[in-house]
Amino acid sequence: MDIELNPIEVRVLGCLIEKEVATPDNYPLTLNALINACNQKSNRSPVMTLDEETVMRMLGELRMTHQLAIEVTSNESRVAKYKHCLPNRWAFSPAQTAILCELFLRGPQTPGDLRAHASRLHPLADRNEVEEILQELNECEDGPFVVHLPREPGKREQRWAHLFSGTPEIEAQTERSEDTGFSTGPTTGERLQTLESEVAALREELDELKATFTEFKTAFE
Repeated sequence: MDIELNPIEVRVLGCLIEKEVATPDNYPLTLNALINACNQKSNRSPVMTLDEETVMRMLGELRMTHQLAIEVTSNESRVAKYKHCLPNRWAFSPAQTAILCELFLRGPQTPGDLRAHASRLHPLADRNEVEEILQELNECEDGPFVVHLPREPGKREQRWAHLFSGTPEIEAQTERSEDTGFSTGPTTGERLQTLESEVAALREELDELKATFTEFKTAFE
């Protein structure tokens, strides 16, 4: 790809994509709503604390340098709002967009994690469907857009990462389960990660309601 975004640009772009699907009535986003979305504590990894100046600067880069976002205004509101324009660059399907969005917001994930997280943005039948979508993104003629990372020690599933920030740095890792000839069951960390994913999905609706209320309140300040 002829593009390389920094982590904050990725967060801003991911939030614009997410909110278009999750809260369409409040999209495009005001600057305040976008800042709140970037700084959410759920469905984000890592959690960030971005200020207005930083988000505005990243919006400028996405708009002027990468042509991945635009500012929109209307006669009904004098407040500037922002939206992504990913479809102007690539013809991603809704399922592909949902997978990329979750990789933008949470970083590298296994197909199982992606299925749990991205299903809130687009229905995904099972892990096999997610793997098919990842392969499509990996084999796109104008891509690849994702990459398969080496298996982490003690893990059964390999993670996938997006390539919108260039090739991720990968530390040399030893696949201990294969070296010893024994398969391993889910580790405590994997079980906790699954539980955290389920809790995060339940909290998403609450966070979106809070964001909607904050934007509504700001409109009258």
